[in-house]
Amino acid sequence: MTAIEKAITIFQQHSGMLRSSQAIRLGIAPRTLYTLRDIGRIVEVSRGVYRLPDIPLSQHTDLVQVAMRIPKGVICLVSALVFHNLTTQVPHQVYIALPLSAEKPRLVYPLVRLFWLSQAAYFAGIEEHLLEGVTVRIYNREKTIADCFKFRNKIGLDVALEALKEGLGQGCKPERLMEFARIDRVEKIMRPYLEALL
Repeated sequence: MTAIEKAITIFQQHSGMLRSSQAIRLGIAPRTLYTLRDIGRIVEVSRGVYRLPDIPLSQHTDLVQVAMRIPKGVICLVSALVFHNLTTQVPHQVYIALPLSAEKPRLVYPLVRLFWLSQAAYFAGIEEHLLEGVTVRIYNREKTIADCFKFRNKIGLDVALEALKEGLGQGCKPERLMEFARIDRVEKIMRPYLEALL
């Protein structure tokens, strides 16, 4: 098996997408990686992230790319609402939460919108989902709804209200919603809207 065939096989075993550092760790020489790129056998989807060109893109490809490039990031707000089917919004950026201590990521594509959270708010409600063979961290439905109220001035109160209504329709428990509202310090703001919908 040639180095190129071996490299293609490694990409196929990892859902067709790898960071350059992963590829090198898995035994693909840097020269082989760049040769694959130059001859069109892989394409660079963002800085340092490559994929096989015949792998179809899914609706979650941007989330996967962000997860690969920003390991501390957690998909939040409108991007998480879309993932959980809690909104009619179409985000033009990937919404990412980071702890206050994290460095600002340098990412050109896909576009990201960053939100810095305290330790308690950052770690609460994280779920891990396997998308395109990559583990993507996304806030659960209840935490996402509470976050929408926390950042209502940045994303719009209408988005938060739509998410709350959809979440209740999908079976979100009021006590879980209020638990995350307390963590986000928006309990007094969110409670009247929640009571009006019950």
